[in-house]
Amino acid sequence: MAKLDAHEKRMLASPDEQISLTDPDSRSMATSGRGSGVVGYNVQVVVETENHLIIAHEVTTSGSDRAQLANMAAQAKDVLQVDTLEAVADRGYYNSPEILKCEEIGVTVTLPKPMTSNAKAEGRLGKQDFVYLADDDTYRCPAGQRLTYRFTREEQGKMMRRYWTTACGGCALKAKCTTSNERRVSRWEHEHVLDAVQERLDIDPQAMRRRRETVEHPFGTMKMRMGATHFLMKTLPRVASEMALHVLAYNLTRVLNIVGVRGLMAAVRA
Repeated sequence: MAKLDAHEKRMLASPDEQISLTDPDSRSMATSGRGSGVVGYNVQVVVETENHLIIAHEVTTSGSDRAQLANMAAQAKDVLQVDTLEAVADRGYYNSPEILKCEEIGVTVTLPKPMTSNAKAEGRLGKQDFVYLADDDTYRCPAGQRLTYRFTREEQGKMMRRYWTTACGGCALKAKCTTSNERRVSRWEHEHVLDAVQERLDIDPQAMRRRRETVEHPFGTMKMRMGATHFLMKTLPRVASEMALHVLAYNLTRVLNIVGVRGLMAAVRA
């Protein structure tokens, strides 16, 4: 009990209230199973679509992908030495500030937005049912009413514009729309960037399938080679080195399959 009390004090004193007695750098990571998780590392990779080579990778202790998009996109852009880049990611990377950073560095992002609306989950109309009219800076609701701009305030570090109409009281759709006196819609000051992301996905709905076919294959191959334990090393620097070797081995295999041994040796000599 004394040991457990000591561990609890250490855990509560750590910045993220986590400690691992096996590997001090590892952290709890959510997995695909509901309510399940694993203590380990979060590996990020960027795979190009022509030859399926891994062009950038990084091992992190973050339990989420939400803060990784701009960093990995910038690394890929530097490796390819291009001014602009098109990137496709899954919904786990959806983060408004990260998408804005990508836009600022010349990376065009396509990814789906997670459905986190309480209204939609409860069977009511969601924000996607309201159409933004840029010329008037208003929203048109499903009943045809205009929600006008009221004020701007900071919410979680973002400047949000608020819109609503006073016509909700007599609306026939009110029960399907809101439980408040009026339905209010928030719009981020850079929402047009997010709108462009959704437009790209609407135009090319197969983008997510291409992403799966491109990036999931390297992960599957490397996990098969790693075995059930995946990483053998402990602490972040050693795990990062181990991952770098796995990436090198995977890329060499891909190059051998594409150009053959003679082509690879010729490239090495050159």
